[in-house]
Amino acid sequence: MDKLLGAGKRLITGESLFITVFTHRGNGKARAAFGAPYPGSIIPVDLKSVGGVLVCQKDSFLCAAKGVSIGIYFQRKILTGLFGGEGFIMQKLEGDGLVFVHAGGCVVERELGPGETLHVDTGCIVAMQPSINFDIQQVGGIKSALFGGEGLFFATLSGPGKVWLQSLPFSRLAGRMLQAAPQGGGKRTGEGSILGGLGDLLDGDN
Repeated sequence: MDKLLGAGKRLITGESLFITVFTHRGNGKARAAFGAPYPGSIIPVDLKSVGGVLVCQKDSFLCAAKGVSIGIYFQRKILTGLFGGEGFIMQKLEGDGLVFVHAGGCVVERELGPGETLHVDTGCIVAMQPSINFDIQQVGGIKSALFGGEGLFFATLSGPGKVWLQSLPFSRLAGRMLQAAPQGGGKRTGEGSILGGLGDLLDGDN
């Protein structure tokens, strides 16, 4: 029953029903290599150094030492679950071993002191300690919400604790690729260029 419950938790958090286990039965040291599912960075975290628990975005778990369990972390605030970028369900990694978490783009690790607050894009949160208070806040004015390119809300993280942030969430990467795909009706827009379509024509892209 415990194994069935554990498998159900993994399915809810976006993981596979089964986990592959690698066991070294020879002599001396051996190596195993793991690849990330999309371009980005792999973050090694020793759970003992963060109190034995790490809260992560869904699908971020890559691999871990034996004894680390994958559980469910529920967002208790309705607005945070709806607009926080991570949904109501996140992954909770528990144990005392080494875990590897995958993130998109570059990764920034920040340690917040008691009462210290950090405002970030809602999709850029990769992992955090449970002691971090995760909330959302509405963007200041109507003009900022409509033309700022960041949506209506941004995430507010309050310490104490560590947080890991990513520069390129997978949802944003997939959206940009879909938008630029010709079969999806998209085209190269020449970002940052005043020439636009004329520049594409001169470059031979049309």
